[in-house]
Amino acid sequence: MLALLRRHVTDERVIEAMAAVPRERFVLPEWHDRAYDDSALPIGGGQTISQPLIVALMLDAARITPTDRVLEVGTGSGYQAAVLSVLAREVVTVERIATLRARAEVVLRELGYTNVIVMQASDVLGWPEAAPYDVIIVAAGAPHIPRPLLDQLAPGGRLVVPVGDRRGQELMRATRTAHGIEIARLGACAFVPLIGKEAWETEAPP
Repeated sequence: MLALLRRHVTDERVIEAMAAVPRERFVLPEWHDRAYDDSALPIGGGQTISQPLIVALMLDAARITPTDRVLEVGTGSGYQAAVLSVLAREVVTVERIATLRARAEVVLRELGYTNVIVMQASDVLGWPEAAPYDVIIVAAGAPHIPRPLLDQLAPGGRLVVPVGDRRGQELMRATRTAHGIEIARLGACAFVPLIGKEAWETEAPP
């Protein structure tokens, strides 16, 4: 896994953080032998743990520093939150599926990631109560860049989000600058749909 990441990722801190997090603790027992494969794996609730390379590319694109406050939208297994906790000062992560949220919270606590706060998501995207954030990472595909998340960015903040339809998206980085929002397009990807206001209303296709 690490050899693959080094061919695509420029931020050595991201690679070191992913090397430090035991990915097998965040997958279901029947998938332990494939925990470090470069593939998405089911975690229950119709959700997946993203393939390691896409996690690394998103974190690389976010340009995270040790003093950053980070919001993760879509806790899932908790794996990316664990990696973020190594990279950043504080992580707030939100998950709408209660069983996944509870399981991730237990594993993160057991592994000692004390700078991660796990919250139950609502219909409002993100967690505006604790905004602004230096970085927002969205682990689900949106039909467009969500305005509520842009509003939760600090000056200079970076939002990394997959944007497209339900079948596939393009990874984008939106940076809040003094002159407005600057967009960078980072390549194709495929995520489960982001559910909520200014995203998809339901899991099922219309």
